[in-house]
Amino acid sequence: MSALDQLRQHTIVVADTGDFRTMRAYAPRDATTNPTLILKAVQKDEYRTLLQDTLARHPGAPVEELCDRLLVRFGCEILGIVPGRVSTEVDARLSFDTAGSVARARRIIQLYGEAGFGPERVLIKVAATWEGIRAAEQLESEGIHCNLTLLFAFAQAVACAEAGVTLISPFVGRIYDWYKKRDGVETAGDEDPGVISVRQIYEYFKKFGYATEVMGASFRNTGQIKALAGCDLLTISPDLLEKLQVDETDVPRRLDPQAASAASPTRVRFDEKGFRFAVNEDAMATEKLAEGIRLFVADGKRLEELVRAA
Repeated sequence: MSALDQLRQHTIVVADTGDFRTMRAYAPRDATTNPTLILKAVQKDEYRTLLQDTLARHPGAPVEELCDRLLVRFGCEILGIVPGRVSTEVDARLSFDTAGSVARARRIIQLYGEAGFGPERVLIKVAATWEGIRAAEQLESEGIHCNLTLLFAFAQAVACAEAGVTLISPFVGRIYDWYKKRDGVETAGDEDPGVISVRQIYEYFKKFGYATEVMGASFRNTGQIKALAGCDLLTISPDLLEKLQVDETDVPRRLDPQAASAASPTRVRFDEKGFRFAVNEDAMATEKLAEGIRLFVADGKRLEELVRAA
């Protein structure tokens, strides 16, 4: 049995891609997208017709609206392949704008509704800033489910769970990258700081009965994935899905809710001041959150340029 099939026995596998062929090949339950992935996909010949068709259907529409429609168009195509949910991201320029994020999320959900897909099939991706978490809290109260992304600090995870967010995406690989650059040391398995971060969050959520799902993301190698077997969900890029498919080594369960319930973490809560201070005290989280927002903003702008030029 392949490592991928073994992983599926413990964890929901999610495709981290905008490539439809990959989804068909590996049959994930859910799929995640972001402007970077859609930007890569839409520049391929086989997907360019989605851009052209979106523009043709909505002549004269503002670029901002066209980009949302394009993201939703990709999402609808994905929902025709996967049986579960697709994550669609709010413009990263709204990462510190609660009202703006809520308004954009509502529009995205409306567009999905017009295409025949209800909110139960969609996760709205929002950066796990204080403002993003407050936006997600409001959206969840309206029945709009959210995936809080760019999550690096434990305080971010706790604040999301307290807000009743559906799902969080801690970025394993980017955490690993930061510590590797700082310390000049490559870590693996139980010593990997990205793996350690997700395990801490998973155990805390299970111990205190939070319903928020934990989805490890941004992997650099299959070892990180195997070390988190048993996590609620793992979103995996096409190249790593392929490696897991041809790997026949054993993948035992490493995260288990019953074992987590026996852990003894201290319960914590964060108001706005405490949250901002805790994130600020974590140099890795501070730097990677800011960098991640900048990168998503840059790719969002590139996507807009592509739409204008089409």
